[in-house]
Amino acid sequence: MLQGGFSEVLKSRDRHEFQGELVAFARRLGFETVAATVVIDHMLGEAEFINIDNTPRAYKETFNDRKNARRDPVMQHCKRNSVPIIWDQSTYVSNGLGDKWEEQARFGMSNGICLALHLPEGRHFILGVERDRPVPADATELTRLVADLQLFAVYAQDAALRILVPIKHHPDAPSLTPRELESLRWTMEGKTAWEVGDVLGISERTAALHVNNATHKLGCINKHQAVLAALRLGLLR
Repeated sequence: MLQGGFSEVLKSRDRHEFQGELVAFARRLGFETVAATVVIDHMLGEAEFINIDNTPRAYKETFNDRKNARRDPVMQHCKRNSVPIIWDQSTYVSNGLGDKWEEQARFGMSNGICLALHLPEGRHFILGVERDRPVPADATELTRLVADLQLFAVYAQDAALRILVPIKHHPDAPSLTPRELESLRWTMEGKTAWEVGDVLGISERTAALHVNNATHKLGCINKHQAVLAALRLGLLR
């Protein structure tokens, strides 16, 4: 497992810092290009896509073209699955899109790994890394790469939503610390204190303490009421 980078992305204060953390992590993983996309489903009209990436400028317009994404087999996989996809030329050729692979391969994006986190309220977070050489053939090394990317995505999606889709807080909302909000957010997802601690890299006792503190500040008697209150006040999405 890579040292550092997983939690550092949470400290990002704006798009520039967030992109810097994405690029630094991708390069430590052995990839030159990285893209993080927040997708927001809307009841009416098309979904909204917000990208942060270091895609080569000459390929930027094609990368951001929604029609291009609709025919991209990697994006279509992520749209329907939470399991990461490890892709190469064969992924595109088998879908009759060898020409598309050749176009992006000219810009150093010929092999990669991509995954999606499907979140509540019609929000999705897609994270992909690409490079101009094959991914490791060794199963153990490849498993490590995928696991590192999955763990990083958990942290990165939190920063991405905070920076790219900021919440408008209710004026009467109490001030919760970032850790209290994180713990409450994972509680909302049905995680136990032990699971919250595992995700955040803290002890079960500390995770429970954060949830209890948030519950007290919100004037609630249990964590379930606290989650509902936080949602109502705009502290959680």
